[in-house]
Amino acid sequence: MESPERARLDAFFRHVTERFPAAGQVTSLIVTHLLSERPAFLRAMAAASTIAAVLPKPKSIDQPTLEAVQGLYPVHDLSRELFADSTRALDYIEEAAAGQDLVLADIGGYFAPSLGTLVEKFSGRILGVVEDTENGHQRYAALDQLECPVISVARSPLKDCEDHLVGRSIVFSTDALVRARGDILTSRNACVLGFGKVGRSIAQTLRGHDLRVTVYDKDPIRRVQAHSHGFRTTATTAEAVRDAELVLCATGNLALRQRDFEALRNGAYLASVTSSEDELELAPLHELYQRIPVGEQLTRYEITGHYFYVLADGGAVNFVHGAAVGSYIHLVQAEILAATAALSHGHFQPGLHTMPTTDRQAIAGIWLDHFDR
Repeated sequence: MESPERARLDAFFRHVTERFPAAGQVTSLIVTHLLSERPAFLRAMAAASTIAAVLPKPKSIDQPTLEAVQGLYPVHDLSRELFADSTRALDYIEEAAAGQDLVLADIGGYFAPSLGTLVEKFSGRILGVVEDTENGHQRYAALDQLECPVISVARSPLKDCEDHLVGRSIVFSTDALVRARGDILTSRNACVLGFGKVGRSIAQTLRGHDLRVTVYDKDPIRRVQAHSHGFRTTATTAEAVRDAELVLCATGNLALRQRDFEALRNGAYLASVTSSEDELELAPLHELYQRIPVGEQLTRYEITGHYFYVLADGGAVNFVHGAAVGSYIHLVQAEILAATAALSHGHFQPGLHTMPTTDRQAIAGIWLDHFDR
């Protein structure tokens, strides 16, 4: 990032933290994509809290950024297994931030399986969780009881801009990887699984690229919405993917399970919007299918009589090209900062929450002052 852009971004975050100051000594544990724009957000989080550790999502790490961040903050390896076992999770939290007032900044519901134990037994105090993604929102919403506040920005209006552009970046990266092996997507049959904000953007972008698009969502309301936008819809996943030459998964909650892969047509391309473990149940296939690399970020899964291609090992395909969505991503990062401050002030009771509209309006105004030039 060039100096003028860095100065403007730092000024934006400074105004956000001035508008939403944290109270007292707060420590944060941050799950994050570690891409080239992320250090500015981490500097803002460091101004509002003491960063106990940065936990980069494994498939979205830019190596130069990682090396720079490692010189500033503790950086630890992240996996689902780390927080799946409550005892292991508690041991980790104690080692990272014993006795602190702690905010957990999450992307994907990593802390959800052990949250109750952490709140009950941590030697410090879990002030709450800030969750960034739809699949993480679903993981926290599925818990029987939340023992601390969880503020979700996944469905914030400020995230709409990012989600729309993420859909476009998904199609861009998918097209680029397919073209790299000498193929094109134009005039193909495509299927989008999930018609949330990102899925809708993907479907619209694919149609703009002259593909024939079918949509499936388990929610009949969203299927009706897709139908009203002129997309063909189906009643099952298997029916949706059967004739698709491209399948894009945007549910955040296992779009394709083991049995569903059998329905893929031969030669179909398969890509995901989020982490492979959140969208694709690929692990059971590893003993059944031969996996053959056929190009950059492209693997053919093959057994007798059936084959298909998986892009980016089933991870978020747009991260192959940096997942750039411009300055709009800073709207959501600013809301995460505001949510962290709100948790430090004790503004929320245990349960799932969103930020007030007035706070979002203030963030939007600050963003316009800095980026609407």
